[in-house]
Amino acid sequence: MGLKSYLKPNNKYEKISNPFSIQQNGFKTDKHNSLYRTEWSEDVFISDNNGREILGKSFDFKKLPIILFFLFLSLTLLIGKVAWLQVVKGDYYYKIAEGNRIRVHRIEPKRGIVYDRNKTPLVRNAANFKLYFIPIDLPPKREKAKAGELCLEDIVGGISEILKEVGEKDLYEKLDTVKMGSLESYSPIFVLDNIDYEKAMSLYLKSSQWPGVILSNSSRREYPNATKVVVDDKEMMVGLSLSHILGYTGKINDTELKKYGEEYQPIDYIGKMGLEYFWENELKGVNGKKQIEVDALGKEKKIIGQVDAADGHGLVLSLDLPMQTKLEELFLKYMGERKLTKGSAVVMNPNNGEVLAMVSLPAFDNNLFAHGISQADYSGYLTAEDRPLFNRAIGGEFPPGSTFKMVLAAGALQERIISEGTKFLSNGGLRISQWFFPDWKGGGHGITDVKKAIAESVNTFFYYIGGGYNDFVGLGVDKIGEYADKFGFGKQTGIDLNGEASGFIPTKEWKAEVKNESWYIGDTYHLSIGQGDMLVTPLQVAAYTSVFANGGSLYRPHLVNQIISHENDVVNEIQPEVVRKDFIDSVNINVIREGMRQTVTNGSARRLGTLKKTSAAKTGTAQWSTKKDPHAWVTGFAPYENPEIAFVLLVEEGKEGSVITMSIAHDFLEWYFEKY
Repeated sequence: MGLKSYLKPNNKYEKISNPFSIQQNGFKTDKHNSLYRTEWSEDVFISDNNGREILGKSFDFKKLPIILFFLFLSLTLLIGKVAWLQVVKGDYYYKIAEGNRIRVHRIEPKRGIVYDRNKTPLVRNAANFKLYFIPIDLPPKREKAKAGELCLEDIVGGISEILKEVGEKDLYEKLDTVKMGSLESYSPIFVLDNIDYEKAMSLYLKSSQWPGVILSNSSRREYPNATKVVVDDKEMMVGLSLSHILGYTGKINDTELKKYGEEYQPIDYIGKMGLEYFWENELKGVNGKKQIEVDALGKEKKIIGQVDAADGHGLVLSLDLPMQTKLEELFLKYMGERKLTKGSAVVMNPNNGEVLAMVSLPAFDNNLFAHGISQADYSGYLTAEDRPLFNRAIGGEFPPGSTFKMVLAAGALQERIISEGTKFLSNGGLRISQWFFPDWKGGGHGITDVKKAIAESVNTFFYYIGGGYNDFVGLGVDKIGEYADKFGFGKQTGIDLNGEASGFIPTKEWKAEVKNESWYIGDTYHLSIGQGDMLVTPLQVAAYTSVFANGGSLYRPHLVNQIISHENDVVNEIQPEVVRKDFIDSVNINVIREGMRQTVTNGSARRLGTLKKTSAAKTGTAQWSTKKDPHAWVTGFAPYENPEIAFVLLVEEGKEGSVITMSIAHDFLEWYFEKY
C-alpha cells in the first residue's frame, strides 16, 4: 500500500517550532529525532532537514581557523615571555634579586713592583683611601623619603662638608648617570681617592651609618726616584727622566673600561704610559672574589665564600739606576750651561739588546699623574713648547746627520762599490751644473779612503759612494734605502714601551706622490750624508751602532729582563732577540769599526781619546732648519776591543756634535769606567 492513499487531500501540516520536543501537534519523535503521526495506521517516516539546518547555523565553522590562530599566537607570546624572563634575562633578574641580600665583592690584588737590574725598587705601592657609591643602596631623595628618615640629600651634604674639593652638584651629576634598579646600579661609582688621613677617618665613622657609601683602603703608585743634587754649586732635580720609562697609572676611563672588560671597575687605576701601560697585564694581577651577605644598609654582614687575589708580577729591568741618573745629571749640567732644554740618550748592551739607560729631557713628575693631576698642571704640560710628556728617545724623529755615514759605507763595501783601499779627492765638494754640494771643511780633506771619511766626516767621499760622480757609479737611492732598512731604519725596533716612532726612509715614489716632484741627484747626495727627508729615532741609532760593536747582529732593544712573582720567583726570563745577523760581512764590519776608532784617535771625537779605556765613535751635525741651530749627535761604543756598552747622545739645537754631546759622552764614560 502506498503512502499516497493515507494522505487526505489538502491536508496541511503545522510548522514544527521545536523538533526535539517529545510530542508536538500530533506527532511523536523517535530516538532518531524523526517525526511520525500517532493516528496513522502505519509509521510514516519524515526527515527533519529543517532542524539540522538550524543546528548548523548556531556555530560558524569557517571562523574556527581564526580562533585557533589567535589561541596559538597568545600561547606563543606567553611561552616567549616566560623564556625571555627565565632564560635570556634570568641571570639579570637573579642577580638583582640576590643583590638585595648576597653580593660578590672584588678583592683587589697588589700591583707588581718594578726594579732596576740590581733589584732596586723604582716604584712602590702606598696606602690610598678611596670613596665610592653603590647606587642601589642609597636612600631616596627627601620628597620620597618618610618623615625623619635618612635621605640622599643628607649623605650628599655630609660628604661635601668633609670633602671640600667635591661639591654637591658634582655628586648629583655622578648619580644621574645611573638608572636606579638596573644591574648597573649595583656597580660602584667613583667619588674621590687620595683622601688624606683625617678626612678619611671622618668619612669612615659617618659611612658606617650611610647606606651605599663605601670607603676602601686600596693602594696607589708612587715613584720615589727624583732627588735634589748640587752640581757646580747649582741645585737640580735628578731622576725625573725615569718618568718616560716607567710611565704612570691613572683612573680608568670609559673607553678603557669597555676595552678591558670585567677585570676592571670604574673606580680602578690602570697603566697609562711607559712600562706601566705596556706591561699592564703582568703588573695588575688577578682579582679575588668575596661572597658576602649584606644588611639593610648594604654593609657586609658575613662572608659566605672567598677566593684570594693573585698579586701582580714584578718586573726586573735591564736598566741601571746609577747609570740613568748620572747620564741625566750630565745632560742637565751641560744643557743648562747653554740654556738648552731638549735632549735624549740611549745606552745599550750591544751584545744582547738590553737598554741600560734612556734619558729624555725635559721630563715630568709622574707622581702628579698617579695622585690625580690638576687641570691647570695638565694644561701646562700639554701647552709647553718643549713637550715634557714626549719621550724623545723613542718617539723623536730627527735627521741622523753624519751618524748615517757608517751605514752608507757598510752598504758600499758590501756591494763592492768600494773596497777598503778605495780613495777619492776631497777638494771642498762636488759641482753638478749650477749646484754645488760642499764639504764641511773649506778646501776639502785631500785624498780620502773610507776610514778617513768616517773619522773626519768627509762629505765628498759619501757623495761619491752614495750618488756617484762622473764615471763612478754609487749605490743609488734604491740601494741606500735597502741598506737603511737592513739596519732598522723606517720601522719600529719593537722595544717594550708604547709611543715608539718608525722614522722614515724617503724614496722616489714617495717624493713623486707627496711632493709632486722628481728625484734629483742632489736628493741622493743629501740622503748619503744623513740629511734631507730621512728621519731616525735615537733608539734606532743606538741599535745600528750596536751592529758594529758586536760584529754584525741587530738586536731588538728591550727594557725588561725578568718577570718575577710577588715572592721573587722567576716567572719568565726575557731572552735576547736577534732581528738580523750576518747581513754585512765581518771584514766590512771591521773596516767601519776601524774608521770609528780613528774618529777617536785623530778625528772629530778626539776628546774621548783622553780616557783610560778605548772607545769608538761617530759624531754628527744634523741640519733641520734654516732659522735654528743644527742638532748635535754622537754615537759609539766602548771598550773598543770588547764592547760593554753602545751609546747615542742627541742635544737638539746643540750645534756641532763634537762639542756639547762629546763633553757629555766623555764625562759619562769616565765615570762609568773609572768610578762606577
